[in-house]
Amino acid sequence: MRRALSLIYITLVLLCAAPAFAQDQVQPAGGIVVFDSDRLFFESDFGQRVTRDIEATGNELVAENRRIEAELASAEQDLTERRASMTPEAFRPLADAFDTRVQASRQEQAAKSRALNALLAQQRETFLRAATPILRELMVESGAAVVLENRTVFFSAPGSDITNAAIERLNQQLGDGSAVEAPAPEASQD
Repeated sequence: MRRALSLIYITLVLLCAAPAFAQDQVQPAGGIVVFDSDRLFFESDFGQRVTRDIEATGNELVAENRRIEAELASAEQDLTERRASMTPEAFRPLADAFDTRVQASRQEQAAKSRALNALLAQQRETFLRAATPILRELMVESGAAVVLENRTVFFSAPGSDITNAAIERLNQQLGDGSAVEAPAPEASQD
C-alpha cells in the first residue's frame, strides 16, 4: 500500500512539473536570444554591398592573374626557344631574371589576395560593430538578458532567433552601409 501511495505521489509531482518544463521549452530560459552572424551579414543590404564590392575586386584580381600568367608563359616560351642558340653562361642571367620576375609576381599577387581577405574581415568587423546597437535593442525589446551567436547553441526555442528581425532593422537603419565608417587601421608596431 505504501509503495502504491509513493508511486501516486511521484506521478502527481511529475504531472505538476510537466507544464513548467514545457513552458521552459517554449520560452528561452534566462531570456536568451540567438542570431546567425553569417546570415545577418550576407542577407543584409550592408553585407550584400560588401560582398558585391569584394567579388568585383576579386574578379579583377583573377583577370589580372590570368593576364600575368599569359605574359609569363609567353616569356618562358621565348626564353626556352632562345636557350638553344645561347651558351649556358649567357643563358643563366636571363633564366635567373625570369625566375626573379616570376617570384616577385607571385608575391605581389598573393599580397593583393591577402589584402582583399583583410578588407572583407575589416568590413565584417565594421558591420558587426554597427549591428551591435541594433542587436542590443532587439535583446531589450524581447526581454532577453543574453544574445548568443547560434553556432554556440546546441538547442534553442523557435522564437529565440532574432536574425530575421535584425536583418530587417539593419536594412532600415544602415541601408547598404555606405555611410558607416570603418575604424582607422591600427599602426604597425615593428
